[in-house]
Amino acid sequence: MTIVDNAVYVDGQRTDNPRNLDETYEVMRARGGMAWIGLHRPGLQELTSVADEFSLHELAVEDALHGHQRAKLERYGDTLFTVLRPARYLDDVEKVEFGELHIFVGPDFVVTVRHAEAPNLAKVRRRMEAAPELLALGPQAVLYAILDEVVDQYEPVVAGLENDIDEIEDELFSAGPDVARRIYELSREVIEFQRATHPIRAMLEALERGAEKYHLDLELQRRLRDVHDHAIRVVERVDAFRVLLQNALTVHATLVAQQQNEEMQRLTESSLAQNEEMRHLSEAGLTQNEEVKKISAWAAILFAPTLVGTVYGMNFENMPELAWPLGYPFSLGLMLAMGIVLYISFKHRKWL
Repeated sequence: MTIVDNAVYVDGQRTDNPRNLDETYEVMRARGGMAWIGLHRPGLQELTSVADEFSLHELAVEDALHGHQRAKLERYGDTLFTVLRPARYLDDVEKVEFGELHIFVGPDFVVTVRHAEAPNLAKVRRRMEAAPELLALGPQAVLYAILDEVVDQYEPVVAGLENDIDEIEDELFSAGPDVARRIYELSREVIEFQRATHPIRAMLEALERGAEKYHLDLELQRRLRDVHDHAIRVVERVDAFRVLLQNALTVHATLVAQQQNEEMQRLTESSLAQNEEMRHLSEAGLTQNEEVKKISAWAAILFAPTLVGTVYGMNFENMPELAWPLGYPFSLGLMLAMGIVLYISFKHRKWL
């Protein structure tokens, strides 16, 4: 439903429940009361109706129609236009959900335009109807009650964020990638929460400064100061949360860097150990090659006399050298000469 609740109040008492906006205007004028109209995501027709009836500024109406506005307080003639960013903490998903609430406050009317489920303005209406002496103070009293409800709803959000930060601090030294992502996500929520809460303090200060000019009741001034104190506490805690998250992110980055350095050190030590092992293996290979060269060289030197002895040890009858008187010394000399030549050759190649 676009029109959530719609009533006219006289001296703090609910006098009628009009069936539509036109009837609300008639009853308000007839009884000289205050109209309190609650709208939820209204269309152009409903906003145009209240804008024409209460002479709302077109810029404020455009903001209320489209939403997505920052928290602010603006005055157009005798009409006060307020934009609030209520919030609530969702325990099941551990997230902060932000809403948007537009409030038009005039001499004899209050029009609220919600673009989200929060805050629960029905609760505010019941509270004010249960205190007719406060509601009799007029539209400014309704604005106070809404501000008080929005600021009070910030407290559970603060508690939820504080619990999330405590969990991050417990998980911080694990230095896992999920921790960094959680810190970033929580930082975004805290920044968004700052954007919602910081302007409220300025709004309340502006209302207090204009109390005398706009004839704000003394009791309302006291109540607004109380809301202001609560808002300051919320803002200070949220600011502290942002500092804590920045510090947590710095510590996490330091821990990750330290972990990476330790891992690099281990890899470097492992690489050095592998290099040392390879050096030993290379030295062993070189030593083995040198030994193989020596063995091969001596084998070749010994093979030369064996070759000559084998040839002349075949005992064929037609071997002229067998009957030669110098055959024996010649074969020995040949064996020696071949050995010497091979030795010199291998020595020159540094195989020996």
